[in-house]
Amino acid sequence: MGKIYDTIIIGGGPAGLSAGLYGARSRMSTLVIEQGKFGGQIVTTDEVENYPGCEKNSTGSSIIARMKEQCDGFGVEFIKETVVEVCLDGDIKKAVCNKNTYEGKTIIIATGAYPRQSGFQNELEFRGKGVSYCATCDADFFTDLDVAVIGGGDSAISEAIYLTKFCESVTVIHRRDALRAAKSLQERAFNNPKIKFIWNSIPEKAFGDEILEGLVIKNKVTGETSELKVDGCFVFVGYIPITELFVGKVNLSEDKYIITDDDMKTNIPGVFAAGDVRVKSLRQVITAAADGAIAATTAEKYIESLE
Repeated sequence: MGKIYDTIIIGGGPAGLSAGLYGARSRMSTLVIEQGKFGGQIVTTDEVENYPGCEKNSTGSSIIARMKEQCDGFGVEFIKETVVEVCLDGDIKKAVCNKNTYEGKTIIIATGAYPRQSGFQNELEFRGKGVSYCATCDADFFTDLDVAVIGGGDSAISEAIYLTKFCESVTVIHRRDALRAAKSLQERAFNNPKIKFIWNSIPEKAFGDEILEGLVIKNKVTGETSELKVDGCFVFVGYIPITELFVGKVNLSEDKYIITDDDMKTNIPGVFAAGDVRVKSLRQVITAAADGAIAATTAEKYIESLE
């Protein structure tokens, strides 16, 4: 019979790594399964200023590298595989991957979320040819060019500000007449001479000859359409939780986030969720890390209750 871990963590972002750190540090045998790059969305963030205690000029990648180093120091095992199925009932849970099946007394789901598409015509056709979902990844390609940003929340406005370091101009297109971003971000954006705003509007269509040349914009109030010539379009209109594996296995909200209590417990004993994948009011690195710590600590108490 193979090894039975105390906890298996699915996902290697801040929530998963924090859970790994707390789990291994409390002497639990801990496995983190990650299918892609460790770090999740934060590794696409150029500058992290709001994670308490982080050093000046910290990047998403540098914070994740340190988190992983800490996990290594306490003996967390890491495996790069894709989980294709989970068996959550009973005392021993299973994470079935492409190559192997892993067993654990508890499972912590930390699969995160991914960017939502805006839904305008030709959006996917121009993805990677002018349409992007990550300013940190792609801003450099648009040096001295004109770009649009779709959205009005924290991520949209912080990315718009970041883009001004590279781009000639940044036009924020927002479906409402006021931003939803934090007031401090709004002030910075309104005071930045490179940022312009188009209110009450949505992109209807992207156009260009092989690469993006512009957008057709529709005003939701008047119904009028106009063309905006841009070389790039950055879409920041929210996220979709990565929960396909867990449909019908744990309780989900209407928009498919995992429902937990304050201790990160799902409705299945021994199964916990942490980070962006769960129902919560603030999705930030600090709340993901906090979730991971709570989930691992609760998992430890759960295991004690079995013994």
